[in-house]
Amino acid sequence: MVMDAKTQKAELTRAAIVGAALDLAAAESLEAITLQAVADRIGLSKSGVFSRVGSREALQKAVIEEFGRRFIADVFAPAMQQPKGLPRLDEIVRRWIIRVRDVEAKQGCIYTAGAFELDDREGPLRDLLHDEVTRWRAALRRTVLQAMEAGHLKPDTDPEQLVAEVCGLAMSLVHDTRFLRDPRAAERSQRTWERLRQTYQS
Repeated sequence: MVMDAKTQKAELTRAAIVGAALDLAAAESLEAITLQAVADRIGLSKSGVFSRVGSREALQKAVIEEFGRRFIADVFAPAMQQPKGLPRLDEIVRRWIIRVRDVEAKQGCIYTAGAFELDDREGPLRDLLHDEVTRWRAALRRTVLQAMEAGHLKPDTDPEQLVAEVCGLAMSLVHDTRFLRDPRAAERSQRTWERLRQTYQS
């Protein structure tokens, strides 16, 4: 029982470290993450952070993975409760817009900002972010294919094209909420999606 409590405390401390690093990356950049900066944020020693997460790169990777987990939990997992096809695709886009409005508007989007930060920088960090984004787009593509199979979308729909358009919509929304600080950006994005969807519907 003592061991369990100790393990639980260690896991909570690690979660706090990764959470603080995620906040730092969202506010500034992945490059801004250092063991010392994160240690200062949560009142630990630099060695205390290192003992729980390892190197700076390991912490940066943990941040990308944690952002992915939160993104899936907010956007994709709840949408799986909807029937396959257009209802599920609709819910994914709706939740994605809400997440950008309520979360990314304040904290930033690691997928978007990280892509611009790492686009011309080869290495394991770029590879991990690329894998995360590619995996997400593949899940979105599967949802589009299911909507086609269900007869909700036209049979000649190009799944890659639709995925690219949805992702472009989301990236534009991040720009308008974060940079322009447009309070109606999410509302406009939802209307854009509804118009876009109509062009693909059977």
